[in-house]
Amino acid sequence: MSKLFTIGPVEMFDETLEIGGKQVPYFRNDEFSQTVFSASAGLKRLLFNEKGEIILLTCSGTGAMEATVMNCFTKEDNLIVINGGSFGNRFTQICDVHEIPYKAVEFDEIELTKEMIEEVISDDKFTGLLVNLDETSNGQLYDLQMLSEVCKEHNLIFVVDAISAFLADEVNIEKYGIDAIILSSQKALSLAPGLSIVALSEKMLDRVNNIDSKSIYFDFKDYLNNGIRGQTPFTPAVRVIIELEDMVKRLEDKGIENCIKETNEIAVYFRKRIREIGLDYPNYPLSNAVTPVIFPDENADVIYRKLIDDYGFTVNPSGGKNAKRMFRVAHVGKHSIEDTEELICAIEEVIKKL
Repeated sequence: MSKLFTIGPVEMFDETLEIGGKQVPYFRNDEFSQTVFSASAGLKRLLFNEKGEIILLTCSGTGAMEATVMNCFTKEDNLIVINGGSFGNRFTQICDVHEIPYKAVEFDEIELTKEMIEEVISDDKFTGLLVNLDETSNGQLYDLQMLSEVCKEHNLIFVVDAISAFLADEVNIEKYGIDAIILSSQKALSLAPGLSIVALSEKMLDRVNNIDSKSIYFDFKDYLNNGIRGQTPFTPAVRVIIELEDMVKRLEDKGIENCIKETNEIAVYFRKRIREIGLDYPNYPLSNAVTPVIFPDENADVIYRKLIDDYGFTVNPSGGKNAKRMFRVAHVGKHSIEDTEELICAIEEVIKKL
C-alpha cells in the first residue's frame, strides 16, 4: 500500500477523503456562504487573528505569495527578503517582476541570525520584511521571535509564508506582530491542493485598502468586499473549501497545541532513529514539518526511487547540488510513530541491499 511522506500533498485523513468523493455543490448561495464564514472564523481563531480578515484564493502557495506582495507593497517600498533557499528566492523573483525594491539576506544551509539581517539593513530605510518561516527546500525553521523583534525595532511590515510551518510549528499573528500570513491547503491542513489562504492583520487591512493593486484576479479589496457576503469574486476551489471547514472544526476540537505536539513527537522520533541507522540531518534549527536526511554515500536519489518501487513510500527528493546528497521526509498529515518506524526500516533495508 502506497503512503506519502511528502510535505505536500500530504497523506490525507479519511474524513477529508470522504468529502472529496462527493458531488461539488453549487456555490453562489447562502449555504456555501455559511461554509466560507465558518471556515474563515475558525482560521482566525487558529491564527490568533480575531481582528483581521481571511482571504481564500484558488491558486497554489506561490500564487498567494505573489498576490500578497502585489496587494501589500508598492514600488515606493523597500523590502528585506530572507533568502535561505529556493522558496526565499521565489520572494525575490516576485519582487523583481513587480519592480519592488528589496535587499536579500542570502545564506546557504547555515543558521539565520539577527546579526545577518542587521548587516543587510545597515543604515538604509526599509518598510517590510518577507520570510518563508520554514524554508521547505532545506527544512530550516527561522526564529520567529527574533524576526518579530527585528520588525518591531525597524518598524517593518512583517509578512510570513507559513505554508509548511502552520500546524507544525507555532504561528501566532497577535503574539509576534505578524501583518500577513500565507497558507496553502495541501500542507499540514492535509487537504487537496488548489486553495491558498492569506490572513491579514487589522493593521494590514488599512494598508491594503490604500494600495491600487494592478490585478483583476488577485485584487485583495475585491476579495474583502465579496467576503462580507461569504463569497469570492471568481469561482473558488469549492470542494477544498468544504474540506477546509471540516478540517478547521476538527483542529479546533483537538487544539492547535496538541497538533504541534504530535508533529514534534514524530519529528523527534524520526531524527533519533535516522541517526541510529547511520544517517544524519542538518544541525541548523529544523521545522517539525520536515526533516532533510543526509546520505554520506550520496545515493539519496537511488534510495528515493527504491522506496517507491519496493515499498510504496514516497518522500520529497531534493534538487540541484543536493539531489544525491539528501531527500526530505515530512511529518505532517496522517502519520504516526508506527508509520515513521516502517519508513525507517524500509530505508535501512534499501541501504543494506545496495
